[in-house]
Amino acid sequence: MKRTEIIMGMPVTVEITDRFVTDADLEYIFSYFKKIDEQFSPYKETSEVTRLNRKEVNESSCSEEMKEILKLAEKTKQETRGYFDVWNNNVFNPSGIVKGWAIYEASKILDDKGFKNFYVDAGGDIEVRGKNEDGDLWRIGIRNPFDMHAIIKTLAVTDCGVATSGTYVRGQHIYDPHEPEKELKDMVSVTVIGPNVLEADRFATAAFAMEEKGIVFISAIPHLAGYSVDSKGTATMTNNFDSFVLK
Repeated sequence: MKRTEIIMGMPVTVEITDRFVTDADLEYIFSYFKKIDEQFSPYKETSEVTRLNRKEVNESSCSEEMKEILKLAEKTKQETRGYFDVWNNNVFNPSGIVKGWAIYEASKILDDKGFKNFYVDAGGDIEVRGKNEDGDLWRIGIRNPFDMHAIIKTLAVTDCGVATSGTYVRGQHIYDPHEPEKELKDMVSVTVIGPNVLEADRFATAAFAMEEKGIVFISAIPHLAGYSVDSKGTATMTNNFDSFVLK
């Protein structure tokens, strides 16, 4: 059973191939994503993010979910030598971590419901379990950043997360916290495979901000694999990435 809806301004797709899945199961997951959008959108006047930026709440009085995001963001900032930061000119925008976290949390809900085979995709960041409807590993295509209709690599994966950061869809929306005004032009996409989508997403964002150093950073983390494409069209992958590529 598969469904796609536009939530958080992006397509969210959930596919569950276990036979006992019902419409109510999908409805529950999509309701969860809508709740996250209402809480964490920096564009909604009533969201907790907006209220925090207006100082109507503070870090000590915010929700447990927000405290978790703030803690994860600080942890990521430390682990990436400051290349990931949810604060820019005293404005809080957790978008770089909330999407991966929300997908991961939605996947945990499905785990708790007993599902063994599913795919959760929000805006191209993905968590997978088990097998697809054909009984094979899940297939995930990495788009050519210079031709959105072309796939440059197809991954065959299970029980992991995949996230891509880049400028080829949304333009310049990632920044280098060390040089916030600098336009990131050297790289066009960085894809990271991790043990879950939260790990993949938070490190993909930081790696993109590092530009050409990003793929080297990813290669030094044993539980991650990465694939980057620079503005000249040159692709670079970590040594372990090829094991995930469909042959």
